[in-house]
Amino acid sequence: MKDRRPFVLIACNRHVYETYLAPADLERLQGFADWEWLNLEGGEDFQPNEDPEAIARLIEKVADADAIVVCHGAPRIDARVMERAPRLKFIGELEGDRFSYRIDAETAWARGIRTIDTTNGSSYPVAEWALALTIIALRNAGEQFRRLIEHRVYRRPTTDFGYIHGELFGKKVGLIGCGHIGRRLITFLKPFQCDIRVYDPYIPRELPDVLGFLWTNLDYVMSDSDAVICLAPLTPRTRGMIGRRELDLLKPGAVFVNVSRGAVVDSAALIARLQRGDIVAGLDVFDPEPIPADSPIRDLPNVFLSPHIAGVTAASRHGFFSLMVDELHRFFHGHETLYDLTPQTLANRRGEPLPES
Repeated sequence: MKDRRPFVLIACNRHVYETYLAPADLERLQGFADWEWLNLEGGEDFQPNEDPEAIARLIEKVADADAIVVCHGAPRIDARVMERAPRLKFIGELEGDRFSYRIDAETAWARGIRTIDTTNGSSYPVAEWALALTIIALRNAGEQFRRLIEHRVYRRPTTDFGYIHGELFGKKVGLIGCGHIGRRLITFLKPFQCDIRVYDPYIPRELPDVLGFLWTNLDYVMSDSDAVICLAPLTPRTRGMIGRRELDLLKPGAVFVNVSRGAVVDSAALIARLQRGDIVAGLDVFDPEPIPADSPIRDLPNVFLSPHIAGVTAASRHGFFSLMVDELHRFFHGHETLYDLTPQTLANRRGEPLPES
């Protein structure tokens, strides 16, 4: 690498190029590497582009690439692509839900290629909204907002949920999942002196000691927390993971917040639990989305709803690529990268136990 500048190929659609790649970050990249944008249209959501023409165009471009950065519109970077890229040492995904849909990570690792995912560019605003929804739910502010817009008087009765449970300070807070969102959220919760407990079978064993939380099981999080915040990704293992049994573990006066994916929670069971009237929910996600017009969840007084906006901010759109440029700079200057895809990433995606270390 010392005798020439590295070459970075960026493969994505026009929307990603124009929305995610800020000029300032492209200028930073230009400071230490040459780069080229390959415009590829196709594919859906986090799925790779399977158009043969797009795959052929990508393969034509990779011969001199030291790094490939992919996002929406890009085909999967698999063995047939890697075989045509003898210099390739780095593959990065801008927005892949950290699950390596567009990168054949195992083939890359066998070839000594670093694999990076900076989906956490949108994780940090989600952590902020999770904190906000927790405070809103503890005050049952959704009901108060309904009263205001309906021109009803609020007399602050001492039996009001928010009057009884309304302060976050010193509360027991349980997190379901402790990836990038959870780790940022824990730093936000520290000033509130919360007793934090976490359920996540995929975190490094050192993390509870570093961040100062109790690593425990799902039943304990659900049954012994004043606020439960769901941050789990949607995988075969987590789909419907929070069902009637788990929701029945919530104690009266608890709040339940979900900013991950709606399908992690059994919607019918959640509605039934809320209809009992002794807990409050703050929900940014629901299953299905958009929420059906006739869903009872829309009219419950003990629910605050937002339309899956937690991670959608202008700053987060630039965050994906800004973090990737940081990683490229680290890698090509001989430093360690921070956001690597790992075997435990793939195990989590598949809903499998952690691989043996």
